[in-house]
This record gives sequence, C-alpha cells and structure tokens, in this order.
Amino acid sequence: MSSYERVAQEEEEDDAVTLAGSVKSTHSVKPAIYYDSGPFDVPSSEDDEDEDEDEENENVDIEKGRKVRLLRHSRCGFRSPKGGQDGKRTSLRFLVVTLGVLVGLAAVIGVIAAHTYVGTVYRLPGVRKLTMEHVFNGTFWAAERRLAWVGEAGDGVFSIVEQDEIRLVDLGRNETRVLVRLEDVLDEDGRRLDFWDWKLSPDMQYLLFKADHRKQWRWSSFGNYYVHSIADKATWPIGALNKTDPEMAYATWAPTGQSIAYVESNDLYVLPTPNAAPALRLTTTGSATVFNGVPDWVYEEEVFSGDHALWWAPTARKLAYLSFDETAVPVYAFPVYNPTGDGAAAVPYPAEVTMRYPKPGYANPTVRVWVWDGEASVELDLGGAEEGWEGGRVVQEVRWVGAEELLVRVVNRNADEGGVWYFDLGRGTTGREVRRLGREGEEGDEGWIEPGQTVYPLEDGYLDIVPTKDGWNHVALFSPANATDPVWLTSGEWEVTSGIKGVDVDQRLVYFEAAAPSSIERHLYAVSLEGGSVQALTDTTALGYYSADFSPGAGWYELSYHGPDVPWQKVVQAGSSDYSYVLEGNERLGNVSLEYESATVVHSTVDVGGVLLNARELRPPHMDDSGRTKYAVLFRVYGGPNSQTVDVRWERGGWDEFLACAMGYVVVVVDGRGTGARGRALRGVVKGRLGELETVDQVGAARVWAAKDYVDPSRIGIWGWSYGGFMSAKVVEANAGIHSLAMSVAPVTSWRLYDSIYTERYMNLPALNPAGYAASAIANVTGWGGVDYLLAHGSADDNVHFSNSARLLDMFTDGGVRGVWFRMFTDSDHSISRRGAKREVYEYMTGFLADKWGKGGRRRGW
Repeated sequence: MSSYERVAQEEEEDDAVTLAGSVKSTHSVKPAIYYDSGPFDVPSSEDDEDEDEDEENENVDIEKGRKVRLLRHSRCGFRSPKGGQDGKRTSLRFLVVTLGVLVGLAAVIGVIAAHTYVGTVYRLPGVRKLTMEHVFNGTFWAAERRLAWVGEAGDGVFSIVEQDEIRLVDLGRNETRVLVRLEDVLDEDGRRLDFWDWKLSPDMQYLLFKADHRKQWRWSSFGNYYVHSIADKATWPIGALNKTDPEMAYATWAPTGQSIAYVESNDLYVLPTPNAAPALRLTTTGSATVFNGVPDWVYEEEVFSGDHALWWAPTARKLAYLSFDETAVPVYAFPVYNPTGDGAAAVPYPAEVTMRYPKPGYANPTVRVWVWDGEASVELDLGGAEEGWEGGRVVQEVRWVGAEELLVRVVNRNADEGGVWYFDLGRGTTGREVRRLGREGEEGDEGWIEPGQTVYPLEDGYLDIVPTKDGWNHVALFSPANATDPVWLTSGEWEVTSGIKGVDVDQRLVYFEAAAPSSIERHLYAVSLEGGSVQALTDTTALGYYSADFSPGAGWYELSYHGPDVPWQKVVQAGSSDYSYVLEGNERLGNVSLEYESATVVHSTVDVGGVLLNARELRPPHMDDSGRTKYAVLFRVYGGPNSQTVDVRWERGGWDEFLACAMGYVVVVVDGRGTGARGRALRGVVKGRLGELETVDQVGAARVWAAKDYVDPSRIGIWGWSYGGFMSAKVVEANAGIHSLAMSVAPVTSWRLYDSIYTERYMNLPALNPAGYAASAIANVTGWGGVDYLLAHGSADDNVHFSNSARLLDMFTDGGVRGVWFRMFTDSDHSISRRGAKREVYEYMTGFLADKWGKGGRRRGW
C-alpha cells in the first residue's frame, strides 16, 4: 500500500484573527494575506516559469521567496470587546482566546476587492528576525510533490520511486503494486543504472530510461537511453552509446505498440520494436546546423518551450516532425573564462561557446514540416501560407486531430498574420487554411498572435484557446476538425489560462484554469462540451491561486494550492466529494512562518493616467504610516508582454520581504500595460513600442507613492531583472525626477540585440519599424546623472547577451557617467548562478541599497 493519507474532500479552513483593520472598497471584499510576487523570467517567458540553472535550487525564486507557494485565509473576524463593568475580565478572556487562536491557527488577515479596490492588510508578526540567510537556506520554501501519471496502466494511476522500486499507485482500486525493482535495471557494465527519467511502453512490457543526463539549453539535454524488459529483467542501450559526451537528444514511445522514435546527432530514427536492429533512419541531413525532430535554440526558447519537434499520430502509423536549417543564421560566440567550479582557477586560454542566434532582421532558421508514413517521409505543402510574408514563416504548433488529420499553425515574423492549416493525409499532402489569424482574422486587432500549443484533440474535432471579438481568451470548440468557425464554450471579461487541462469524454466535461473572479487569481473550472454555465471546482469565494494536473482520462487530478495561504497539494477524484489524497500539507512551513516577523501586504488597483493597474505593496513590520516617519520605496518591475507579476501566490521569506523586514523599505510591484490576464486591449497597445507605455506606467505609479504621507520622496527607486532590467533603465532614461536609484540585472538595452522571434513578435521587423526600435532602445544617458545606478550581468548569458550591458557601459563612457556600480559575473548565464553567484548578486544589491539609502524610516527632523 502507498503512504498517502486519505482525507475528507472538504477541509476546514483555519479561522483568522483580525487585530486591527480598516477597509475601503468599491466592490466585494475578500480577506486574505499574500506576499510579493512576479516572475523571475527572461524576456521570452510568457508565464511565470522561473529560471535558475543551479540544479540545487532549480525551482527557487529569490525575489518571491518561493520554491512552491502558500498560506490560509478565511472570512472570520474577531473584534475586541468594548468597555462595560466586566471590562477587565472580558479583556483577559479576549487575550486568552486571542493567544489560543493565534497559536492554533496561524492567523493572518488581509483585504482585497475583486476588481477595483483599495485595502489594507494587517498582520500580527512573529518575533524572530528575517535575515539574508533565510532567503537562501530554504526556511520559507514550500515543499512540492509532483505526480507522474501513468496512463498506460489506467486512469488514476501514478508512479512513485520508493525503497528502490518503481511502484504504481492505483487510486481507483486503492492499491499499490511494484512495476520494476531498480536492482534489476543494470547498465552495460552490470552496474545499477543511474537514470534521470523513464517512460513506460503502451503495452507495459518495457521501460525506456534516460541516463547520463547533460543539460544543453533551457529545455534541451542529451543522454543515453536504455530499454528494460520487465519480463526478462534485461536492459540494453538503444542508439550509439557515449558515456562522456552523449548525442541522443530525445526519445519517446509511440502511443500504441512498441515503437520508439529517437533523435541522435540531429537525425531522426524509429525502432519498430525495442530489440529491433538496426533502427530505421528517417533523415540523413542532421548536422551542427540542421535539426530533425528537435528544435534549434530559438524555437526551443521562443516557440515550443520544450525539447522536441516530433509527434506520433494516435494510431502510431504516422509520425510528424519538423526540420530546422539554421545554416544562414549568424553565429554568436561568447567566452568561457573558467570551466571549473573553482573560482581561483587560472585557465590560460578561455574556451568559446558558439551558437546560431537569429537577431531581428537577420535570417531565421528555415522550417519544413514532414510526415513519415512507415515507409518514407513526405513534406507537407502549406500552399500560399508565406505569400507576402517578408523573411519567411514561424511554425507555432503541429497537432494531430485524428488518425490522418493534422493541424499546423503558422504565422509571419511580425506575428500579426497567420493561419491554421488542415491536412487530410489520407487524401494527400496539400493543406488548406481553415482559420485565419491576426489583424484580419481571429485576433482582429493591432496586437500579436500569441505562441503556444493549445489545441486539444477530440474524437470529432478539437478544442482551442481563442480570443473573442472583445479580446478575451476563451475555450472554443471546432467540430469537425476542418471547421472554420468555433462554438464558444466560455465567454466574458475574464481569461482562460494555461490551455485545456483535461477532458472527460464520458461526462462530456472540459476542465480549464482561469484568471477569475479577479485577474490576480487562478481557479479551476469545468464546462460541458454542449456549452452552458461554467462550474467552479475551487472555492472562488475565497482568494486563491490554484493549478491542476489531470490524469489522461480526466478522472483524477492533482490540485495544487499556491496561495495566499501555505501551499498544499492533493489528489482529487473528479466529480466526487467523497475523498482526496493529501500529497503535501507543508505543516512545517506553516509553523515556521509564525515564528518570524513578516511584511504587511496591501493589494490594490492604481489609477495611472486613467488606466487601472494591479499593484502590491509590502510594508515593514510595525510601520508608522501616520506620516511622522518617511520610508524608502523600491519598485520591482518585470513588465514583459503577457507576463504577470502581481498575483496572490505564497511568497514569504524572499528578498522582497527581506528588504521590508530587515532594511525597513516599502517594496511595490505594479503590472503596467502590456502585461497579461486582463485581455488583449490592455496588452496589445505595446505592439511596436516596447518600453514606452510601460515606462509611463512605472513613472506614474512612482508619483502615486511619492504623494503618500509615509513615503520619503527622496528615496524612491526601481529595479528589475531581464525585461525588468530593461524597464529600470528606461525609467532612468525618462529622467522624470522621481527616482533617485535604479538597478538593472541582465538587461536588454537595444531590441536589435535580442532574438528575432521574440522581438519581432512585439516590435515587427526592423525594416518595418525603424522608429520603434530607435525609441525602444536606451539612447540617452543624461538621466543617469541624477540617479545612483547598479548594473550586473553574467558574461556567459546565452539569452540576453552581455553585449547589451557592454553597450550601455560604452554609452556611460561617451556621456561621462561616473559612479555606476557595475559587476560582471564570470561565466554565469541569464540566471547568474555560476560558482556561488546567485547569492552574491543579491548581497551586492543589498550592499548598494544600504550604501545609498541606509536602513529604516526617517523621522521628521532627521
């Protein structure tokens, strides 16, 4: 049996104690407490996908202080009794009750309104002090357990590795069985295989193991692959075995049968059976510049957010794949000064990393769509998809929607024109456009076509996430698969996020996540394939941020609660309220968080030039907001297109809270125009003009805070990483006279220096928008004469190249800008984590802030 505890579906929420509070709201009020947020992302990140290449802290977001997230809320209030003859006794009883509730329930209360709101959150802090050590040692990191659903073994079955065994947990039968003993999985030398990942064959007779993992870029890696026979307890490698420098980039089972497709040295192979030899070689063009079945760097980073570009048909009789030829893409090279882990090592001659990195206006990789039918590969004819498109096309999605039916989504380089092409491969290889995208199509505005793989196949068509005419992303049904017009299953002024999570075919239910009832939340919903009302599956009366991972048949799902309370995870049976299995409750985290002082958090909407923007403010513990004490305010910004920084996820113990608690600063985050989850009208206005309106919004928000009684207007600053670093620099360039301090980490300083697919999506080709590129670049350093400025960048940043910061430093030289704090982190990539650099960059920024601003608030008459 498994070690998972069966508990009631409906768990009682902890009561909360309000010790002080005042609320003003124009709409419904939702009590809760939540902590700072904002994705630590590269410019290419559309979601809050954290980047940290240090594998020991791979999922840690330092600004937000979360490895996962969480905390509890309720709608209870506790008022202090008033006067009376029994006042002393009542006061004593109140104190005893209050302390009892505090010890037992970890109370925290906040206030927020669903849409337009102002609110104040009060928190009774603990007494232990928050230090920089807590930011990095995991004190406030939420534990997280991820299920690996094993659909081959039935719906509601997932795997665990326990006691040197891979076991299958069957939720429906309430039983656990051993799939394989790891002592039986041996490498070619008879040693136990040290594997990274595994996949079960559809007939459950074999396992495919990946060993000798070697990371390449953000998603891609290399390794050696082994097949293990469960019946024979035999293990053998597939493809060429190379223990020191593996060349296999990807391998996967077909959806039926025992075939394996794999990519080795950028060529695609198929093994009809696990022990067949030799494998069928589908391509022969693989090289350092031609990729078959796996994406090149720019497609991996900006389009697929994944490591493969091959897709089996549901019957396994056909295999679709892409080939990428980046021969014409210019080479970018950067040095590696020290490849060792020893920072004191003296390496006489640096190595050099070279990569094909397309920049705006330069050649993109040429992409071709192929289908292998078991005998030969044929190229699909997209007809006139590129007619009138300067510089070629971008293939955004390939998806089977039937045994012979394939969809291909293509857009132009500006991402303002495109189409969905339908192929019936039983009738030929020439497709036809069934859906028009862009200005003249489904989007119908001057914004961009979002990237993403959102098509969800059904037996008689498919689902997709499509913008309505009003500009809100919703669930659309296309039936049959070559249909042009959708049937809308959802609608309204809110947005579906993260694609379709699952479909229960028997119950005819579609499951999805949405930014509703407010844009800073995420809840789980269901709607019938026949349409009708939308059903909430999480408690929308309480503020929350949820995500779900459904089993293949959608009979079960892993529900993760990310905040504002302490995060938890459980497995739920869809459509049943009988029970759920708790995966992680984070009781330790809940207890520890009570011991430490915490920032007070206020969520609100801010009116900047007539535009309402989501904002979050962290205040120091015991802050005096009467105006007698003036506090420094540091804005943290990301602000990239379709990103979201202000949300309600658990974020205790991050650097933001450290600044509030240990340094005595007010920390503010504002999502300006261009950001996500609030409709195309708000985000699409930045098309062709990155950095312009976002700067107006950040400066306007700073003016709002500068006018507050408790703010020291001489100590207002801004900082950001990546796109946020770009935004910090643009704010300084604006020279608005509001900010006295700014910090940029790994910033873009000219969009001509970033990659083509991301940049052209939002800025168009440079030849079509020269004025926009000029205005978006950092061009005038006059503003740096009036601010204290810190700049940091990793020398081996493969994403936002160091040349961006080098350019800005040259401009400082030309402009006579002195006094800048600058730090190059040797051999660090975009995450700045090489040889202890992750903590050092935050220590460096903390020292800069202490030097320029000091600590704490300043009393009148200082």
